[in-house]
Amino acid sequence: MPEFLKLRTAEEAWEIFLGHFAPVVTAEPCAVIDALDRVLAVAATAPHELPTFVRGTVDGYAVQAADTYGATAGLPAYLDVVAEAPMGARADFTLGPGQAALVHTGGMAPPGADAVIMLEHTNRAGGPLMGAASLQAGFAPFSIEAYRPVAVGENCIQPGEDVRAGDQILPPGHTLRPQDLGGLLAVGITTVQVARPPRVAIVSQGDEVVPPDQAPGPGQVRDINSYTLAGLVRRAGGIPLTYPIAPDQQDALNAAVRTAFDQADMVVITAGSSVSYRDLTANAINQLGKPGVLVHGVAIRPGKPTILAVCDGKPAFGLPGNPVSCINIFQQFATPTIRLLLGARPPRVHTVPARLARNISAASGRADFVRVRLETRDGETWAVPVFGKSNLIYTLVRSEGVIAVPLNSNGIPAGSEVVVTLDA
Repeated sequence: MPEFLKLRTAEEAWEIFLGHFAPVVTAEPCAVIDALDRVLAVAATAPHELPTFVRGTVDGYAVQAADTYGATAGLPAYLDVVAEAPMGARADFTLGPGQAALVHTGGMAPPGADAVIMLEHTNRAGGPLMGAASLQAGFAPFSIEAYRPVAVGENCIQPGEDVRAGDQILPPGHTLRPQDLGGLLAVGITTVQVARPPRVAIVSQGDEVVPPDQAPGPGQVRDINSYTLAGLVRRAGGIPLTYPIAPDQQDALNAAVRTAFDQADMVVITAGSSVSYRDLTANAINQLGKPGVLVHGVAIRPGKPTILAVCDGKPAFGLPGNPVSCINIFQQFATPTIRLLLGARPPRVHTVPARLARNISAASGRADFVRVRLETRDGETWAVPVFGKSNLIYTLVRSEGVIAVPLNSNGIPAGSEVVVTLDA
């Protein structure tokens, strides 16, 4: 087992962890209508082209484009409107030279037409036309002036223009958005193979920790880590499994962690990761399987006493008990691990530029993550540090994002341009 609290940079710790972790994505079927925010495990492929017919994109008249060439307001082209293209059905007529058919947005262009001229670029010249034969029973022909030419294919979508048969619509690892559901249903895909959400066990420990619905006694605090971490698990795409608070006794913690480990794909333990006589988490993790603890101590503030482990192929993490540290480390390591178990592409990080409102100092040998809130002053965005010890939950509640201060930095002076990573 590595030496306790041999500090690694975040990058080193993650590299060591990945060297021992080989995530396996398990696929399961899911109805598309229920698949919002699920991650595709298998690529979605178009079974046919879309659209499957020449489709008009405007209200107007289907024409042969050559009949409009040279048309102007002063010298319009005259066309006989001899039919109306039905919506939701194929036209039972074919347009000839000099003829047009009334069409509606989204309708199928009739055979013989190769363009659609917008209604706004025409004038009705007269009608009904006594000498013109209708191509459609019950339709009274009339004449129009077209005062603008159209090109072949104008105001039409061609078959396969949106997607072709056999095209990959969406790749594996893609998180399904509302528009993706529409795209899948448009080509008749009603079921997709998605990644089974990993089950993430959350074990909080401490003799001083009591459930939130219980009034704390002297020296006691309510359990908040279990529930904030459960929310982060859901945000990352996993299923949280919470357990009763484990006492500060090695045998009891070992039993609680073993139960959680056997029921989950990943285990997160909060508190008990500091090096002291109460350092129980590392021991509990090491009894789960090999290789066990890989990293114990990361050069991050807040969050130094962090454990990264892999036990018989399953990831396990020991997080600090203080809420700010706990959440910071979870987002650094546990969230991307859940995404790996989903086979998901890394999520986009949402950032905003801002000007720093106060000096931020830096600790030598550690990367700092400073919580901030955002204010607008004279049209400019300012990042105001929310200072507080790592056991103060309202440091998180009152903030909106975080500024990363690089390792071995001298800090950041007030007035500097900074990048704020927003909370998810």
